[in-house]
Amino acid sequence: MSRTRTAPSKPNRTSGHPSGDERYKAIDLTMKRFKFRKDVLLEVLNTAQETFGFLSEDLLIYVSRQLDVSLVKVYGVATFYHMFTFNPLGEHNTIVCTGTACHVKGADKIVERIAEAYDIEPGETTPDGLLSLTIARCIGSCGLAPVAVFDGKVMGKETSEGMLTHIRDIIAASEEKIPEGSGA
Repeated sequence: MSRTRTAPSKPNRTSGHPSGDERYKAIDLTMKRFKFRKDVLLEVLNTAQETFGFLSEDLLIYVSRQLDVSLVKVYGVATFYHMFTFNPLGEHNTIVCTGTACHVKGADKIVERIAEAYDIEPGETTPDGLLSLTIARCIGSCGLAPVAVFDGKVMGKETSEGMLTHIRDIIAASEEKIPEGSGA
């Protein structure tokens, strides 16, 4: 019995995503700008995260094929950096650093308090989609330990109660923005 090997197919870099989803064009533009070089994987993943809000399996496969980089490598890079998420995030996002300095100064208490108050675990989003809680190995702000990032704003020397108060205030303010009579 003779086995015939076929060469792997070349990435189709011109037709966009088969789904027709226009958001893939932003990813395509980033890859094209960098001439589809494999060393721009991080930049492409960042564009994908900004465009879609999270990295789905389909997105990872698409990037892998377009850049001709193994899916294992794409997934490895995406899981290494705390800024990437694989599930849709809530309207408000809290990232608590759990690196050594933050851990020693009480980051675990911040995580526990938020998880308890909103009945979610790290990596989850509240059922109403208002808040996501994420932990990071290190965000590089050890001098401000314990550190949390709330909606992109770095908050240093936090306490569990201070962080919870801040989250509650921001969520309350965003709920007040819903116009009356909107049926929401």
